[in-house]
Amino acid sequence: MSALEVTDLVREYVVRSPGASRFRRRRSVVRAVDGLSLRVAPGESVGFIGANGAGKSTTVKLLTGILVPTSGTVRTCGLDPVTHRRDLARRIGVVFGQRSQLWWDLPLSESFRLLAAIHRLPPGVWRPRLDELDDRLGLGEFLATPVRQLSLGQRMRGEVAAALLHSPELLLLDEPTIGLDVLSSERLRQFVRAERAERGTTLLLTTHDMGDVQRLCDRVLVVDHGRAAYDGDLPGLVRRVGARRVLVVDLREPIAPREVPGAELLAVEEDGFRLRYAFSEATTAAAVLTGVSEFADVRDLSVEEPDIADVLRTLYATSVGSAGRSEA
Repeated sequence: MSALEVTDLVREYVVRSPGASRFRRRRSVVRAVDGLSLRVAPGESVGFIGANGAGKSTTVKLLTGILVPTSGTVRTCGLDPVTHRRDLARRIGVVFGQRSQLWWDLPLSESFRLLAAIHRLPPGVWRPRLDELDDRLGLGEFLATPVRQLSLGQRMRGEVAAALLHSPELLLLDEPTIGLDVLSSERLRQFVRAERAERGTTLLLTTHDMGDVQRLCDRVLVVDHGRAAYDGDLPGLVRRVGARRVLVVDLREPIAPREVPGAELLAVEEDGFRLRYAFSEATTAAAVLTGVSEFADVRDLSVEEPDIADVLRTLYATSVGSAGRSEA
């Protein structure tokens, strides 16, 4: 059984805008999700990414039963999320980066007590689990603090702990690191990695932070205007758009640079002591290095991977261009 299975999913919204008369409004239909299909196996870690308005958050709401599909089918943990929403709530954990499931005026510890009651967890189950989450996320220093007084990083740690208190088999994170500093983001990533390694939790992560995707996800699903634009791993995404890696070579002595077969000389830096060559999947860093070594004495080297944000921009531009040509 799949952890998530979506077939031809469509979600439409009715949008009303001012019309010709002040008393009449125009009515139009917008498709936030447009025929999306996906399948996520138990234990997989999937990055669900796309530009603003691509349909990511709407899809998460459909997967959890918050929204009802216009058409298509959704199965989350084998259940219809609308008709079995209560049963599903016991098997999934959800974090919306800009919405809280914690009680704003209560101490954080009381939120966990209330959530344990909602999930009908006996003290012998939820207290040891909270101790485990406290140890890994460092909650103890602010468990007695009202949620409204927590910093953003502290609150997000509390949100993740709340989503995992009942040990769900599926975790859906919607922009969990939005607005967090570097240290807080990395702490959350380390925790999620450890949780998945120990419990085999399935993860669906929507984010604009490509650091989250690179560190947490084995697979990437890119959506564009509610449709799947790419489904595969990150190296495959890089190959899809023809992105290139860069070999940075530091020389012992400056020398007039030369062209190398299979690579493009991008820049000469550090007064000639550093050369930068771009190369595609058709060749290798070793082949480029061999070419450079034929005319220069190499002191050090490094390989820069393509910037994933740039790769996504290229994919979106290609998708928009293709759509424009098909409409024409």
